[in-house]
Amino acid sequence: MKNLDLVKLRKNIETRMSENVAECNVGAAAIAVMQGGQMAFEGYFGEQTQENGEKIGVNTMYRLASMSKPVTAAAIGILWDKNLLSLRDPIEKYIPCFKGLHIRNFDEKGEIADFGEVKTLPTIFHLLTHTSGIGSDEVANKTWAGFTEEELKTLESAMPAYAKAGAAFEPYTRQAYSGVEAFDILARIVEIVSGMNYEEFLRENLFTPCDMPDTTFMPTEEQWGRMVIMHNKVDGKNAVGPMIPGKVFGNVPTTHFSGGAGLAGTLHDYLHFAEMLLHKGEYNGRRVLSKEYVSLMSQARIPEAIMEGNQRWGLGVRVITDETYWILPVGTFGWSGAYGTHFWVDPANQITVVYMKNSHYDGGAGSRTSQELEADVTDALD
Repeated sequence: MKNLDLVKLRKNIETRMSENVAECNVGAAAIAVMQGGQMAFEGYFGEQTQENGEKIGVNTMYRLASMSKPVTAAAIGILWDKNLLSLRDPIEKYIPCFKGLHIRNFDEKGEIADFGEVKTLPTIFHLLTHTSGIGSDEVANKTWAGFTEEELKTLESAMPAYAKAGAAFEPYTRQAYSGVEAFDILARIVEIVSGMNYEEFLRENLFTPCDMPDTTFMPTEEQWGRMVIMHNKVDGKNAVGPMIPGKVFGNVPTTHFSGGAGLAGTLHDYLHFAEMLLHKGEYNGRRVLSKEYVSLMSQARIPEAIMEGNQRWGLGVRVITDETYWILPVGTFGWSGAYGTHFWVDPANQITVVYMKNSHYDGGAGSRTSQELEADVTDALD
């Protein structure tokens, strides 16, 4: 284990963030770094405000977007720990409308065509590892645009639409990121198995034991006031990024508890979640997930034949698998969100890092400012 040089860490982060704020790459951001259970750095940057006009701070809310996915993977783990489901269970066991799923993708003319029924039944494992084909490839963008507001009203109402849209490829023949649908299906399975709506399940089984009071699909009026204003960079200057009023993610209603992208929360809330994962499923002496499931979740679960490179999918997270990804140590795992949120857990050095910002500029996986933060933290390791 290497220790963080706290002076160097602060200098690295503050220097870099000052530059990014000055260049309008970042409108507002919050960063927390912990090592060995102690806060190594906590900082708030930028002039961008919350919806209520106040500057960002410890209680600022952020749209988590795809950082909802590791939470959903943990929810599946809670049920797996209780032997209420298997990762190899086919989706149709819980949601019958997925029986007879078809492969649908673009043909040579660029039109969506039907390529017949899948030969391999998509499973919970396939959903967790982006190998189901559901909600994947460019075809998913077109089918998503065709979903009606009524279809997207709830997780339950969305399932027939998702099933009708089909899979982009034969399950487990390759991987392709599923932005929303795969993890929404997982969230719906949680509802069916537990008999609770997804928000209630998470509140009782994850958010309360991990001290995450502000993490939600349905922000209150007071929480909306604390939501950071969406940033954008236009013609080299800061601008307000357009969002649909009352929606956390895209056009998804807040009554649709999207396991793929629907959560909002605070810096400290998500830091507590990351700390739970670092401590192999335990938070402040409370067992939330089994050590066995966290181990399954945090290791590469698909072979190189399906996903080449130095990063591969675990269960709802990316895992650094090779030293050629020089920024972070092998075994580090985490995730990002479309609006710029980012986190990682470094078990070798007992480090958790959470980076919160909401922007249409430099967001998503592999964003420049996220990689800069990875480099700045790693550079501070003695």
